[in-house]
Amino acid sequence: MRIDSIVLREVHMPLLHPFETSFGVTRQRRILLAEVRSEGLTGWGECTAGERPYFSGESTDSAWQAIVNELGPMLAASEPEHGGECPAIFRLVRGNPMAKAALENAIWDLEAQREGLPLAQLIGGVRETIACGVSLGIQPSIPELMAVIEKELAAGYQRIKLKCKPGWDVEVFDRVRNRWPEIMLSCDANSAYKLRDADHLTSFDAFDLLMIEQPLWYDDFYYHSILQKRLHTPICLDESIRNRRDVLAATEMESCRIINIKLGRVGGFSEAIAVHNAAQERGVPVWCGGMLESGIGRSHNIALSTLENFSLPGDVSASARYWKEDIVEPEITVSKAGEIEILDTPGRGYEVRTDLVEKLTVRKEQIRAFEMVA
Repeated sequence: MRIDSIVLREVHMPLLHPFETSFGVTRQRRILLAEVRSEGLTGWGECTAGERPYFSGESTDSAWQAIVNELGPMLAASEPEHGGECPAIFRLVRGNPMAKAALENAIWDLEAQREGLPLAQLIGGVRETIACGVSLGIQPSIPELMAVIEKELAAGYQRIKLKCKPGWDVEVFDRVRNRWPEIMLSCDANSAYKLRDADHLTSFDAFDLLMIEQPLWYDDFYYHSILQKRLHTPICLDESIRNRRDVLAATEMESCRIINIKLGRVGGFSEAIAVHNAAQERGVPVWCGGMLESGIGRSHNIALSTLENFSLPGDVSASARYWKEDIVEPEITVSKAGEIEILDTPGRGYEVRTDLVEKLTVRKEQIRAFEMVA
């Protein structure tokens, strides 16, 4: 496909409610959107990098530079026929997976539109609906957390995930489990603990958690493997899993029993599918994590979650949980059964509200091709 133009935008979207993790509090998202036009069609991608390089080494600003100076011109100079060609196009640039994913996912969207297929079908999805859970940030108090959980359970969500850190864990789990003994409950530490906390972490086994997500170092397999041997509760790796090779290492070392797949973290659909397949071959279930995406990134997460091994409820929840007004239509909704229905529209399935995108845009740049130097 011929690339006619690439436009990169930064949009500012205030969250309805502050979202607190062990990294800090997020009140507004600075989101990078990549619009790729080709032969009368428009594909959209979203960069899920955070405002600061806390979750990963990328940030909104570093991703902007990587796309404008390197990745965007590389893509503009190419004629990819398939989204899976993007890793080869970007091969000279090390790292920067979230920046790469913004562009690659737009190409997958374009390809699906060109073929007249829903994106979920193009990537091999098999589900007509996906199961949804919610990720709940650290709240000002336990009573306020309990009220939020009650609201989300009433909305139908099938799994509750609690962000945790030292000082906000055991007492919280105890209160929640006593109030709701049967719900599917998990926690996410975002690397807030050390191996010296192993005795404390083993106390989490008392709360019948689905998993403990990334309790130790963000780039670790070894210490997680030591911890997993002491835990009955499955460890889920998130930040540590960057590609298929990491799945092989983590499973060989028995570092985890569940894997979270985030499109941005692994660099786009190509590697996400490879991670999914490697986990499935080894009998390790996966689920789709969230990064406070707009409806564009959320629509890609929905498509990814239709792959066969996404057997656990993911963090792909409704637009209205995060935004007063989302930038796609229809807005993404979750049924009372805690599911999202997969649309059969070609491409991502949700139209981008370009008028609202323009209104929210704070900087914009059109990217042109450059000649590759051998």
